[in-house]
Order: sequence, then structure tokens, then C-alpha cells
Amino acid sequence: MSVAKDGKTQLRQRFRALRQTRNDEAILRAIERWLTTATGSGHLGLYWPLRGETDLRPLRSSLSTRAWALPCADGEGGLSYRPWNEAPLINDGCGIPAPLDQAPLKPHQLDLMLVPALAMDATGIRLGYGGGYYDRLRADPAWRRIPALGVVAAACVSATPLPRDSWDQPFQGWVSEDGVHWV
Repeated sequence: MSVAKDGKTQLRQRFRALRQTRNDEAILRAIERWLTTATGSGHLGLYWPLRGETDLRPLRSSLSTRAWALPCADGEGGLSYRPWNEAPLINDGCGIPAPLDQAPLKPHQLDLMLVPALAMDATGIRLGYGGGYYDRLRADPAWRRIPALGVVAAACVSATPLPRDSWDQPFQGWVSEDGVHWV
């Protein structure tokens, strides 16, 4: 099924406005609570926040014993995760700060991916910005096995199914001010 671009564009505008109601501190607390009980020794995939997105960077200091990773986009649709340590970040192919000087991680080296979302629905379909970077990465079965949660405002969890294109990869759940929700 292919969804009209205008329909997703209108939804993106609607959810961008709705997400301004979110409580970032509550989202961070929900992630911290969940991560303190989660097991695993792999990297946790965060994202560098763009304007309007929940900033997850404070998790690095509150959960300092974990290994972290950031996505690196090539600007042409490809995405990899790389270890995020103290080395300076360099703008990736989309102009987002990323650890480009680090070697890409393999899927088994990540325990979880936290991905920004404009909206999520009960089936795990995520509405993002439309670039498809995360969907292309997660089209690989090895990457799809890594738990991926959308980070979304509670007001942007849609009670009705979001439009889904054939390439959209469902997420295992989402985290909002209300906590972690698994599909």
C-alpha cells in the first residue's frame, strides 16, 4: 500500500504542533526507569536531537556505565550506528553531529535503539520526517531484531492507525511521558 505524500505531510504538521505539549523530563525519567532494570552489555542507540525533539543526551550522565551509540546518515538514505564516546562529533551527510571517526557497529552490538518519532500507533508504526533512513536500516532482518522504541509525546500516540507504506518497518514500541509501551 502506498500512501499519498500529502496525507503524511498533513499528519506531520499536525503532530509537530501536538508534540510541543510533551514533558521531556517525564520521558527521560521513563527511559531511565526502564533502562535501570534492562539487562545487556551492548550499546544503547540514541539520536542527536533536532529542533523540537526530546533531548536524550542527559541519559549519558545519569546512566554513565552504559555504552552509547549515535546514528550516522550518509545523506543518500544509508544509516549506521557508531560508538559515541568523548571524541568530537562531525556533521554527517544530513548535517547532524555524529561520531564519523568511529567504525560502524554491527546489529548484535546494540541492545536498543531509541528513535525520534512525530507519532506512533498501537501497531508500532512510526511517523517520522519522511527520509526513510530508519526504515531502510531496519529492513535488514539483523537490524530489525534489535528492539527499537520511538520517542514520542503521549499526545502523539495515535488512537487510529497511521498511514503505512510498504517499506515502513514497525517498531517494537514507544516511550512517552506515560512510560515504555511494547507492541
